[in-house]
Amino acid sequence: MKNEKGFTLVEMMIVMLVISVLLIVTIPNVAKHNTNINTKGCEAYVKMVQAQVQSYIMEKNKVPTMENLITDGYLIKDTGCPNGTKNVTIDSEGKVTAVPTT
Repeated sequence: MKNEKGFTLVEMMIVMLVISVLLIVTIPNVAKHNTNINTKGCEAYVKMVQAQVQSYIMEKNKVPTMENLITDGYLIKDTGCPNGTKNVTIDSEGKVTAVPTT
């Protein structure tokens, strides 16, 4: 019976302790970066819509609305920012901005 191979309870507890410490350290750091990730995603979406507006202006010689971009195939749909907290608008000069939803 002394030749049986396996882990003892103490060894398993040490492994669980190490895993728990790693999780306690990493999870708060990931949560902190969530806001930054959402901000960067929104900025990227605004830049993409701005590029589509410029393409539309070059082809049609007029400033589009979001509906024009969707119906003419420049955008698939108006999703707003990825985190859903801001809508994208186009002003009369063709500048794209993200405004908070109300």
